[in-house]
Order: sequence, then C-alpha cells, then structure tokens
Amino acid sequence: MNNKYKLLALDMDGTLLTSEHFISPLTSEWIQKAKEKGIHVCLSTGRSFESALPYGEELGLTTPMITVNGSEIWRAPHDLHQRSLMDPMLISVMHDLAVEEDCWYWAYSVERVYNRDKWVDGIEGKEWLKFGFHTEDDDARHRILMKLQELGGLEITNSSPHNLEVNPQGINKAAGIQEVCGLLGLTMSEVIAVGDSMNDLAAIQAAGLGIAMGNAQQVVKDSADFVTASNDEDGIAKVIEQFIFV
Repeated sequence: MNNKYKLLALDMDGTLLTSEHFISPLTSEWIQKAKEKGIHVCLSTGRSFESALPYGEELGLTTPMITVNGSEIWRAPHDLHQRSLMDPMLISVMHDLAVEEDCWYWAYSVERVYNRDKWVDGIEGKEWLKFGFHTEDDDARHRILMKLQELGGLEITNSSPHNLEVNPQGINKAAGIQEVCGLLGLTMSEVIAVGDSMNDLAAIQAAGLGIAMGNAQQVVKDSADFVTASNDEDGIAKVIEQFIFV
C-alpha cells in the first residue's frame, strides 16, 4: 500500500454522488477499503451539514467534515470546530441583486436554507453562511458576477456552470482541508482532493494530488493532476484503487 496519502477529501454532488444523488455500491465498497487501510475520508461539500450528514452516516464516517464550501468545519459529525459567518448587509445586497435579475437564489443560514420561494423576514437577525444564484441566462450570470466582484470581500465559485456560490473571502474548500489537516496532524501534501466544479478548484490546486472527475468543468480538469472517470462511472472507486492501493 502507498502510505503517501492519508486524507481523501471528497466533493459530493457530481463527485461522490451519481447523477441520481446516491452513492454507488462499488464506490461505497472502495471507500470502506480505504477506511480499513487507515485513510481519513472527509466530505468536502457546498451542502449544509444537515444535507451532507446522511451520506456521511451511510458511509460510517466519523472523520472531520467540511460543509457550506468551508464556512463550517466539523471535527466530527455534530462537533463543530469552526464557523465563518457572512455580513448580513452583503446578504441583503445579494438578495436585491438576485431579485433585480429575476433568477433563482438561495441562502444558507446556520439554522436552515432559504430560497426565492421561501425568503426570510429580517435578514439582520440571522447568522449567514453562503448565498447562491442560479440562472441559465449567461448574460445575467455575468452581470451578477461583475457586481459581486465590485462588492469585494467575497469568495465567488460555482457548483455547476449555471450557478454562482458566494462565501466570505478566504473561505473555501482548500482552507477547510488545511484546517482539517491541522486537526489530524497531516500536511496538504498527504491529501487527495477530488471534485468537479469551481468550488473544488482551490482544493484541487492545493492538495498533494488534485483530481477532477470525468464530468468536471473544463477549467477544473485543466488544473488537476489527474482526471478520473465520471460520477456515474465510479470515478471515486477508481481513484482509491489507483492512488491508495498501489
């Protein structure tokens, strides 16, 4: 066995999960094999803790988790290590921008997810983690991106070509994995990071081995050390087999 890598940091949507949002039996089997070899398997997702946890439980993970693109880092399930909040004023500005562009939008607060259909009364009274925009209108998305960049102080990524995800500046999956490494006594050179979207890019660039899924956005593939099979072709199982069991 190759002991070079000790931490496997996995994005969820488009990576760990199939297009039907489940973990394939083969991928689950290889993750169990990695765990048995002493590899730490860390979910690193844009999802909320509540949304990610069932999958962690399904895999029997007791290791750290990174949720909301790094705005929350969990020492273990239900054991919060670090949380980075967003200024409510920025949430208000982004909400106005989303309404102006007539696009789908959502926002994560500590207690729940709000969206265009169910928005919040009183932005100021909540603890905010992330804001997201979704539109298939490329021009509208570009206008939103330009205005977000003008605002400054934001970490702007995506989890699909049609959305924009916004966290506080400096909050991303790479910083989250770095924090997890500190908890586990590891270095980034001992990390394999796998993902498919722009919110995985920093992690893929910072890890000892950065891997893009076969279904990844092209810019992510271009930055990766290796491109594996797609999320519907057990790309994660192939990564474990190829880079951990060698």
